[in-house]
Amino acid sequence: MTAAERATSAARSAERPAPARDRRREILDTAAEVFAEQGYNATTVRKIADHAGLLAGSLYYHFDSKESMLEEILRTFLDELWGGYDTVLAAGLGPRPTLEALVTESFREIDRHRAAVAIFQKESRHLVAQDRFEFLAASQRKFETAWLSTLERGVADGVFRTDLDVRLTYRFVRDTVWVAASWYRPGGQHSPEEIARQYLSMVLDGIAVRI
Repeated sequence: MTAAERATSAARSAERPAPARDRRREILDTAAEVFAEQGYNATTVRKIADHAGLLAGSLYYHFDSKESMLEEILRTFLDELWGGYDTVLAAGLGPRPTLEALVTESFREIDRHRAAVAIFQKESRHLVAQDRFEFLAASQRKFETAWLSTLERGVADGVFRTDLDVRLTYRFVRDTVWVAASWYRPGGQHSPEEIARQYLSMVLDGIAVRI
């Protein structure tokens, strides 16, 4: 979907009455759960419609394809994630507080968009081959730049260990944070902030300079 097509779709969505917009949101939430559970390739429009309590033809009133649904699910997740990340990165914090804030934002997004995170983890490698999903590769490059620069700054400032392999550490942190989408359930015993604190206590003890 081009930028012009996305703008047109957004304008049409805004013009819909509130009940229609709410129904669209419900369909996307349902589609995200089905994609996450069954996989993108195994999911059909009919399956999504069945889970949403709709006829397949009725679903096409809101979306023209399952690709359109998936694109909107992933763009919404990444737009919100980068809204939080950009705020953190613009705050001028030191390397350790920046790392802590990025991890916390990540767990908050898992809380808000658990299914989308699971899809992002499992399907991105295959989806980026399609032009409409190239934005996933662009986002991955931004992730890498943000996390690596934070870790490198921490090593240079004497906050993180000088023998740290920053690229290996980035991959470890990235994968161990996002995999939480496979077991995390919103409304559970621990808030996303509490999970982030426990996670950080383990990670930072491993990479911080020992005094």
